[in-house]
Amino acid sequence: MTTLSAPDRLLAVLAAFDHEHPALCLSDISRRAGLTLTTAHRLVGALTEWGALERDEDGVYHVGLRLWEIAALAPRGLALRQIALPYLEDLYEATHENVQLAVRDGSEVVYIEWLSGRSAVGVRIQVGARWPLHATGVGLALLAHTEAALQEAYCDRPLASFTPHTITDPARLRRLLAEVRRTGVAVSSRQVTDDALSVAAPVRGTGGTVVAAVSVVVPEADAQVPALIPAVRLAARGISRALGWQPETRAARDA
Repeated sequence: MTTLSAPDRLLAVLAAFDHEHPALCLSDISRRAGLTLTTAHRLVGALTEWGALERDEDGVYHVGLRLWEIAALAPRGLALRQIALPYLEDLYEATHENVQLAVRDGSEVVYIEWLSGRSAVGVRIQVGARWPLHATGVGLALLAHTEAALQEAYCDRPLASFTPHTITDPARLRRLLAEVRRTGVAVSSRQVTDDALSVAAPVRGTGGTVVAAVSVVVPEADAQVPALIPAVRLAARGISRALGWQPETRAARDA
């Protein structure tokens, strides 16, 4: 059995918390982190004293504000969200549907902002949530613009299925990624839930590298995809320009 290093044990305690387990007692932390109760008690105490964890009056632990303060420094987190928010709000006002902003982390998409419409279709998404890249519109937009080797490696792995419509065929996924690159938008229909469709577009940073993706999620039954595409593209282009991206002009191409 491999012995965890001290940093690994600390990270295991923090990793015990997730969206399904935002509040844990000490014994739960010990079990989920794979640590003895004594070791978990010592590490939880140190993390609580530092502010990474907080203990409520019932003795239950939650993620502390100190971690939020540090996470806010991530350039692909709060900083990107603040720049993008005006454009996301414009997209929401134009559609009154769910609007999302996400980034890629390895083989997953991580949602860093989500504006929910009052009567919009229900989605299984919240800020900080992770999903496989192939199953969402933003994920497809991001995956289509990664390096070719990473795309191939992703297509060669088992593709998780969430509904009968989730893409699980590697050949079909490759064709879809090529279509996303050609059109500049990704359309994902009923891949996560049976009633939702998303239209997504990539967000570019300085130099043109894709750093994020923005999407709108609507009921699949009455989705007007041709009408949604220009609005999503406009939002993505606005965020990209705010990040310093300057699209190549025809004059520059012909020079």
